[in-house]
Amino acid sequence: MNQNKLFNRTRTQLALSYAAVMGLILSLLGFGVYKAIARAYWVAIDRELESVAGTLHDSLEIKLQQPGKLEPIVNELLPNLRIIGINGSKKPPPEKHILTAINQNYYYIRLFDNSGKLIATAGTYPETLPPTFKPQPWQTITDNQGNIYHQISVSLHTQTHQDWGYFQVGRSLQDFNDYLNTVKLILKVGLPAALILVGFSSWWLAGLAMKPIYASYRQIQQFTADAAHELRTPLAASQATVESALLMPELSEKEAREILRTIDRQNRRLTQLVADLLLLARMDSQTDIQTKSDRPQLCCLNDLVCDLVEEFAALAIASKVMLKSEMRAPQQLNVAGDSDRLYRLVANLIVNAIQYTPAGGKVTVILDSSHQEAIIEVRDTGIGIAAKDIDRIFDRFYRVNSDRSRHTGGSGLGLAIAQTIARAHRGTLTARSEFGQGSTFLLRLPL
Repeated sequence: MNQNKLFNRTRTQLALSYAAVMGLILSLLGFGVYKAIARAYWVAIDRELESVAGTLHDSLEIKLQQPGKLEPIVNELLPNLRIIGINGSKKPPPEKHILTAINQNYYYIRLFDNSGKLIATAGTYPETLPPTFKPQPWQTITDNQGNIYHQISVSLHTQTHQDWGYFQVGRSLQDFNDYLNTVKLILKVGLPAALILVGFSSWWLAGLAMKPIYASYRQIQQFTADAAHELRTPLAASQATVESALLMPELSEKEAREILRTIDRQNRRLTQLVADLLLLARMDSQTDIQTKSDRPQLCCLNDLVCDLVEEFAALAIASKVMLKSEMRAPQQLNVAGDSDRLYRLVANLIVNAIQYTPAGGKVTVILDSSHQEAIIEVRDTGIGIAAKDIDRIFDRFYRVNSDRSRHTGGSGLGLAIAQTIARAHRGTLTARSEFGQGSTFLLRLPL
C-alpha cells in the first residue's frame, strides 16, 4: 500500500480529516471545560461572600444602637478593624476578634453610613480601592493598579430597626485569576500535545481502515488480470486457427472440420468461463440461497453423494484412482437448498481431488452428521497443498504453482464456486492439508 500513490493520498486525507474533526472536538471540549471550571469557581466565590456577609451582618445588627456609629463591642467581631476619623486618619483597635472567616488574606470589609461615607474597614483591606459607595448588591471593581475585586453590599439596621448604613464584604480575585491562568496553561500545552497524538493515531487508524479496501483493490486487480489471461488464451487460439486457415489456398473437408472443432472447443471453454463468472456474480448478490423461494427445497445428501461417486467412477478409473464413499450417518440427511448447486459444490471437490491424486491413490467421500449439521468430507492421498497456499486456494483464479495445464489447471474457479455455494447455504467449507500427504475438504451444512 505504501507504493500506491492513490491509497497514500487517500490515507493522508483520511488522517487529516480525523485529526481536524478530533481537533475541533477537543477544542470545543477544552473551551467548555474552561468555562465550566470558571463558572463553578465564580459560583463558589459568590456563595462564600454570601455566607461571610450573612454571618457578619447578623452578628453586627444585634450590636448596633445608633445610626452611623460603631459600638466598642464591634471591635471583638471584626479583625483588624480600623475606624476612619474625621480627618481621614485611621485608628487601629485591639487585636481581638471572635469571627475568623475574614482572616484569610483576600477578604476585606467596609462600613458606610447612610450618606455613603466610609466609616471603617476590616480584614485585608486594599488601600488602592476607591472609597466611594455604590448601592448595587453585587459589584466587580478594579483599583488603580489593575487588581480586580468582587464584593457584596447589604444594608445595616440598628436594634430598633433604624437604617444604620451599609456593609460591604469583598475579596480579591487574584487567586481566581491565578487558578484560571493555570487552567489556560494546561489547556494551551495539553491541547497541542493531544492533537499531535491524535494526528499519529489518525494516521495509524487510517492505515487500518485502508487495509481491507486495499486488499479488495488488489484482489480486483488480480482477478482482472487472471480473467483477462483466461479469456485471452482461447481467443488467441481461435484467432491463430482462423488466421492459419485463411492463409491456406484451399481447405479440404477434413481440414475444415478440424478447424471448426478447434474453434468449437475454445468457444466452449469461453462459454464455461463466462457462465462460471456469472454464477459467482449472481451468488455474491444473493446472501442466502433460501431467499429465492418461500418454500425451500430439501436435498437428500445420501442420494447426492451416491450419485456423484457413481458418476465420477469412470473418471477415477481413467486416472487410476480408487473412488469410494462412506455413509457414517445412521439416517438420511436432508438440507434446505438448491440441489443442483449443492451437486456442483461436491462435484467440484471430487473432481479436484481426483485430478490432484496420482495414479494408485485414493479418494474417499464421507457423509456424517454432528450437532444438527451434515458433514461431507472429501479426502485424497494426492500431492497436498503447501502451508503458504492453503489460505488462498478459495480465491478466484488462484491455482497452486500457477498450474494452468489442461489436465489439472482448469480456470481456477472450481473451489471459489464451491465456497460461494457453501456460504449461500449458510454452511462452511474448509481445507486442511500437508504437502505430499494429501488433502481433506470439509463441508458443513445445517440440517
